[in-house]
Amino acid sequence: MTLTRRHALTALAATIAMPRLAMAQSPLSIVATTGMVADAARQVGGDLVQVNALMGPGIDPHSYRQTRSDIVAMTRADLVLWHGLYLEAQLEEMLLDLARTRTVVAVGEAVPAAERIAHPDYEGRFDPHVWMDPDLWRHVVLAVRDTLSTARPEAASTFATNAEAHLADLARLSAYKARSLSSVPQAARVLLTAHDAFGYFGRAQGFEVLGIQGISTESEAGLNRIGELVDLLVARRIAAVFVESSVSDRNIRALIEGAAAQGHEVRVGGEVFSDAMGPDGTYEGTYLGMMDHNISTIAAALGGDVPPRGMDGKLSAGL
Repeated sequence: MTLTRRHALTALAATIAMPRLAMAQSPLSIVATTGMVADAARQVGGDLVQVNALMGPGIDPHSYRQTRSDIVAMTRADLVLWHGLYLEAQLEEMLLDLARTRTVVAVGEAVPAAERIAHPDYEGRFDPHVWMDPDLWRHVVLAVRDTLSTARPEAASTFATNAEAHLADLARLSAYKARSLSSVPQAARVLLTAHDAFGYFGRAQGFEVLGIQGISTESEAGLNRIGELVDLLVARRIAAVFVESSVSDRNIRALIEGAAAQGHEVRVGGEVFSDAMGPDGTYEGTYLGMMDHNISTIAAALGGDVPPRGMDGKLSAGL
């Protein structure tokens, strides 16, 4: 073989290999159902992933149904990460079907069953709102780390380093949560919201957590339930209730009006993030910011002692 021909073949091989090299270096394409799962993927994946969240701020995952563009995005993605535990009730059948041909992982189900809260009405089902406890959310972060590492073994050490850094933040958040909620007077530790999403949030600090609706926003709140809660607000002199960013405040307003009719004033302690995070591009639009906001807002409204701008002074608005 002549030197010229050898050089030509070498150049041709390099040209053919270039797209493959570029493809190997391209970010891992991930579709996540909820903002919380998307944030975990971004924290662990860093610059090595490109994450698309199906459900943005204010979207209720219990009732969300896939769009045509969602289906296209999921079938084209390298990975699909969903929460599971029947949170995305309307998507579950489609996601299970997609898992036959694509890598689809329910990362919320990495939380051990022994640490979950059993559903009061359905045997074998659990409260899906595990992100409300940073100590439980660490299981999800580790599941994301392992899933990304399986998809891109050559980047496993980077994913492990990123995950450890995020777990350190979760540990700090957990300590802040315990310190802040423990400062709420014992008699005031009643957390009433639009639906029963805060069970894990209040469990460790001994809060009584009440929702007008059940664990799913698909359940209906009857007049009897609202009447019972009005009587409870009045009898126990509960001063604050909370609205949720992804649930209508109609029932909360009904409670306030019902209590007022009996001569007891109840105020809205603040808006909290339950099933969706804050606006994209804000601190509250991250998992840490979402939880910092919830912890600080609830503790302050119920008489606890918290910094005016939250754990790291990053909250968008003062308390």
